[in-house]
Amino acid sequence: MAAGLVKISQLPCVSKRLKVATERVGNTEREKLVKHVWRHADAVCFDVDSTVCQDEAIDELAIFLGVAEDVKLLTKRAMNGSITFKEALSCRLEIMKPSIHQLEGFIKSHPPRLTDGIVELVEELNRRKVDVYLVSGGFRQLVLPVARLLNIPITNIFANEIFFDTKGNYAGFDTNKLTSDSGSKNVGKAGVCGLLKQRYSYKNLVMVGDGATDMEACPPADAFIGFAGNQLREAVYRGCGWLVYDFDTLRKQLL
Repeated sequence: MAAGLVKISQLPCVSKRLKVATERVGNTEREKLVKHVWRHADAVCFDVDSTVCQDEAIDELAIFLGVAEDVKLLTKRAMNGSITFKEALSCRLEIMKPSIHQLEGFIKSHPPRLTDGIVELVEELNRRKVDVYLVSGGFRQLVLPVARLLNIPITNIFANEIFFDTKGNYAGFDTNKLTSDSGSKNVGKAGVCGLLKQRYSYKNLVMVGDGATDMEACPPADAFIGFAGNQLREAVYRGCGWLVYDFDTLRKQLL
């Protein structure tokens, strides 16, 4: 398991939440501000892996291709900061080298495992005329089925694109995508949020996610909500203004 990550299922749920509540007392004012922005959101960007979906699609694809351990080591190095996000993405893809047929086979045999409550939350956001986006460091081909299940327009997907040659073999990925890198306000999820605010003049754009790259998006996002319903990451639970364990909590704040 990667450093700084704890599976929720491995923790005594009640005692862990009490511990988090105790250690986060000083965040009360920040939490109020984040909740205010959330209630008045005009756009919401959701991370996909371990947020909208229960698992990490790249890791699941690596298992499917039989290279899970090698990919896991690179993921750990990226999380520890020893290599950049783009380097880790490139190396993982070079190890996996999925053909278009393998990718299609994976998609058919591994339908999205949506996190409980996300369908209802997106429905409520749609009812309130809030624009919803899926922003992922994963692959567009794997995010498309998620968007369809949630009735999110495919134009509202920001993710990495895998290239294939004329024979369907792996031929690299689009390094010009904002989501192919992280670490500055011009790329990654920060870059996406900044682009959306500039393009549509959103006043209350919220990023929701489980990871440090999601937290990097604020600013330019007007608020960041840490989601710990699938994975609890140390940096996020200590750094975010509002930490939630389920999507129902977010939905009820809108009612």
